[in-house]
Amino acid sequence: MNKQDLFELIKRKRSFLCVGLDTDITKIPQHLLQCDDPIFEFNKQMIDATESVTVAYKPNLAFYESRGTKGMQSFEKTIHYLKTFGNKLFTIADAKRGDIGNTSKLYAKAYLDLYDFDALTVAPYMGSDSVTPFLEYKNKWVVLLALTSNKGADDFQLLETGDINENKTIMRLFERVITKSSNWGTSENMMYVVGATQAEMLKEIRTLIPDHFLLIPGVGAQGGSLEKVAQYGMNNQCGLLVNASRSIIYASTGNDFIEKAKEEAISMQLQMEELLNEHDILR
Repeated sequence: MNKQDLFELIKRKRSFLCVGLDTDITKIPQHLLQCDDPIFEFNKQMIDATESVTVAYKPNLAFYESRGTKGMQSFEKTIHYLKTFGNKLFTIADAKRGDIGNTSKLYAKAYLDLYDFDALTVAPYMGSDSVTPFLEYKNKWVVLLALTSNKGADDFQLLETGDINENKTIMRLFERVITKSSNWGTSENMMYVVGATQAEMLKEIRTLIPDHFLLIPGVGAQGGSLEKVAQYGMNNQCGLLVNASRSIIYASTGNDFIEKAKEEAISMQLQMEELLNEHDILR
């Protein structure tokens, strides 16, 4: 899916919601454990309940890899089911890959070709040759980790580098990552992960990459503000995919889990529609 297609999808659904399929077998409703594949059954019902207001889905590989062969079978069934919706959905593999060039080429082949995801999260620590193999696929996206919302983000991401930015202040490492990596691809094939709890920094980030899409985790269970994310991060093509995982998929763990998940997704979509209107994007 190219950038214009993604923007049209956002306008059509009046939403920039991404649902994270962080499906933990210890948290899903007990009655689903009787199914042949409880993880896939949970994902399928969750997708069916929320698809009308959701732009993207993001399975996190850790929740599938940790279950071995069975988990990966559930993962494969999930992506195959997502693909039946065609251009009605954008798909992101949350795998955080990134290794030397030959290895990255194979990771890219696995997730962007074999599994046919639209996007893949990638770690930038090893530099350009670990990222560029993912950029070789037409209408596919690298989602590069930039500024995350976990408590350990300060360990490295906010360190001063010694480089001077356009505002004559010392660049922090995450700014250096964004500035350098933005030359490897374009706003047509690169996104960046910026945590919602870092919303105030979105204004600075937008001076560096005004046209790129940003994947924003941390709204919902982690307490990030959707309003602040839109205030500081939205551009004239929205430019945001805001991820919610636990707050939607575990809105209830009882027999009403689907109804509660749908209610939570619709609630977020309505807030997003209001924000899109405020920024005159749905014209």
